[in-house]
Amino acid sequence: MAEAQHPAPAGDIDLGLHDPLAESFPAGIQGRLLYWIAVAFSLYQIAIAAHIVNLSSQIQRALHLGFLMLLCFPLLAALRNHGPVGRAAAWVMAGLGVIVAGYQWVEYVPLMMRSGSLNQIDVVIGIIALVTTFAAAYVVMGPALPIVAGAFLVYALFGEYFPGPLVTRGYDLAQVVEQMSFGTEGIYGTPLYVSATYIFLFILFGAFLEKAGMIKLFTDVSLGMVGHRMGGAAKVSVVSSGLMGTISGSGVANVVTTGQFTIPLMKSFGYRPAFAGGVEATASMGGQIMPPVMGAVAFIMAETLGVAYVEVVRAAIVPAILYFASAFWMVHLEAGRRNLRGMAEDELPSALKALREAGT
Repeated sequence: MAEAQHPAPAGDIDLGLHDPLAESFPAGIQGRLLYWIAVAFSLYQIAIAAHIVNLSSQIQRALHLGFLMLLCFPLLAALRNHGPVGRAAAWVMAGLGVIVAGYQWVEYVPLMMRSGSLNQIDVVIGIIALVTTFAAAYVVMGPALPIVAGAFLVYALFGEYFPGPLVTRGYDLAQVVEQMSFGTEGIYGTPLYVSATYIFLFILFGAFLEKAGMIKLFTDVSLGMVGHRMGGAAKVSVVSSGLMGTISGSGVANVVTTGQFTIPLMKSFGYRPAFAGGVEATASMGGQIMPPVMGAVAFIMAETLGVAYVEVVRAAIVPAILYFASAFWMVHLEAGRRNLRGMAEDELPSALKALREAGT
């Protein structure tokens, strides 16, 4: 049975864009404290990038992770409405992460001198670093990553007891802790280096653009370009997600920002809820391969291959265009099959006007 063919009046559509994180950000003393921690984190990263502060690579990575721990646990505990016990535990974990970072900074030279022969305090701090990192991965991403990484950690510790070809020569606790928690081959390896030097700055850049009104600009431009065409609501989703991908590089952030507008819009114009969600999810995930700001893997790829990031950007341009062109074409076919028309052109914003206003 054909779906609704006539769009709902524009007045029935909520075109407002909201920031769920800002609306649920903790208030009071805790909120202000987290805010200033985030400000300090941003200033630290800018100072490092501008070479105002010069620290060794190891210390940079340790402080970067320390700031992440300090923000991660309390912020997520507050956003998820944990009780007093949960919030207190979150601040304890955050404090432990800061202690690890401070220890790496203060003991940087002594740790190098003790390489291969850690003392008892080093081992304890290294274990705390592992515990806090695994805990942070769990609260942010769920159990899958900690389980996989934990399985390999167990193998490193107890591989000598494994059967057949899996058996290892055996490593004591201090050796494993030193490999994982000190130096640049474990926790502080290439992914964290890339996060501490490139990813954070691009995310900060994208956040400034979002707050400067780029989301509204992308939405208005998309509406003006394709909103009046057949299946315009879904085509708006594809175009706006592609534009949003240029400054976010995150599929999740893309869904949160553009999806709250485009999914209800598609449903109101006759698209099935499942198809509307699928279009937004597909288009938003393409933001991870949309230059210039792509997913974290793109930065890691550039660092691992030893090439400039701009080379990865150039290589991603054609695949990104093909990805969004394919999504756009599938939306067009679905709209044609169900005879879903676009919005009234006189009710839509002008793309050129939106661009002119953004430039003034």
